[in-house]
Amino acid sequence: MKRIALFLIGLLVLGVSFRPEKIRFEIPDGWPRPTYDFSKNPLTEEKAALGRMLFYDPLLSRNNTISCASCHSPFNAFAHSDHALSHGINDSIGSRNAPGLFNLAWQRSFMWDGAINHLDVQALAPINHPREMGEDFKNVIEKLNGQPSYRGMFYRAFHDSVATGERTLKSISQFMITLVSNQSRYDSAQRGQTTFTTQESNGYSLFKANCANCHQEPLFTNRSFERNGLSVDPQLNDQGRAKVSGDTSDSLRFKVPSLRNVEYTAPYMHDGRFKKLRDVIQYYGSADPASFSIQPTHAIVLTPNQKTDLLAFLLTLSDKKFLMDPSHWDPAMVASRGGNRR
Repeated sequence: MKRIALFLIGLLVLGVSFRPEKIRFEIPDGWPRPTYDFSKNPLTEEKAALGRMLFYDPLLSRNNTISCASCHSPFNAFAHSDHALSHGINDSIGSRNAPGLFNLAWQRSFMWDGAINHLDVQALAPINHPREMGEDFKNVIEKLNGQPSYRGMFYRAFHDSVATGERTLKSISQFMITLVSNQSRYDSAQRGQTTFTTQESNGYSLFKANCANCHQEPLFTNRSFERNGLSVDPQLNDQGRAKVSGDTSDSLRFKVPSLRNVEYTAPYMHDGRFKKLRDVIQYYGSADPASFSIQPTHAIVLTPNQKTDLLAFLLTLSDKKFLMDPSHWDPAMVASRGGNRR
């Protein structure tokens, strides 16, 4: 008790606030209401700051070498770019490509197969996965409670210096909720602040006619599970949504990824088989519908010029402000550059 009292007195001397500062979550004009229930986990500066620190901390892995950011780099819209499948502890190779992380408050489910149905528990999956972070979550909590810096951060966030599983997971989800991307050239055009080039406009028309059924605006995903027409990798044998639902009709269905920031989230598809965005357009814009294992409407026939126009439009979905926002970066890196931490 004496140690706790001294710790609290120390916080007071340092001028630590005992009243977390709430963040107002802004919904962009024209966007649907978020599906995330903020009433059960109110967004605050302190929790988001704690979550940000946790997101970049390899302490969450079994051998203290892999963090969430190891597979979700802020400079790739929180995806990864150097390999097709996620890599984990001891150079282990995962079974799927790591998707970008943004606009998560609008998502109803997570992971390529929708195995996780709430953002507040999403981080458990990679932490416990033997080929990703490979750690027992109880050990994570013990390690956090052994770090004096985290005791202070937990106190600022929860009025209690003890790290618990619930507090840890909710803090990580709070940081991820702050990752909102809506400052692309496309968004500026929608707000009437700029106009598309002729090429971009032609690509937009092609997109709306051929792609928007699955990649619905403004999130550029229908948040559902679809067959993407890819043959099954014999080594991965990934059956997609069916592994979770147990329904054979869900075989080879995967969550439709958002196309926002698609310029930065290569490689593409659940198994990362396409290295370039042009490869994806070539596949869907040239394939014989009969060769697809999905509905023929997924395959379209585009001329070379149309493929270029479509690519030009997809590049308007790049949000460079989002990528270069230092409030999303590793706090240690920002501090080393003389910036302010959240």
